[in-house]
Amino acid sequence: MATLIRRQRFPFPEIPDWFETIPSRLTMPMVRIEDYMEDDRYVVRAELPGMAAEDIDVVISDGVLTVRAERTEREVDKNHSEIRYGEMSRSVTLPPGANEDDVKADYTDGMLTVSVGLGAEKAEARHVEIRHGS
Repeated sequence: MATLIRRQRFPFPEIPDWFETIPSRLTMPMVRIEDYMEDDRYVVRAELPGMAAEDIDVVISDGVLTVRAERTEREVDKNHSEIRYGEMSRSVTLPPGANEDDVKADYTDGMLTVSVGLGAEKAEARHVEIRHGS
């Protein structure tokens, strides 16, 4: 016996798209990165397509590298948009020996490349004397 399958068209086809974008509307979009060692430098590359260099800020403080960027929305009548707007940021902990005074940054073709020199003196491990209560 053949079974008839009735395919029902979804009355609101855009609703699944709304659910897909809910997390990005509730949280700050994340900057996608990759990091690696190259020669005597720690390198972080961040994907920031469509940004102007003036909209990107790189900060190093207390062993943490932070990339912040903001994309402002154009005032046009849109039918559909999947572009993320607003502030986004990403922080990474620098490796031991990173020299916070030796930092270079370049932004080309939507990719931010930040490199930090690795030559600072590393603190040697040392034993701490334990005194017994007196």
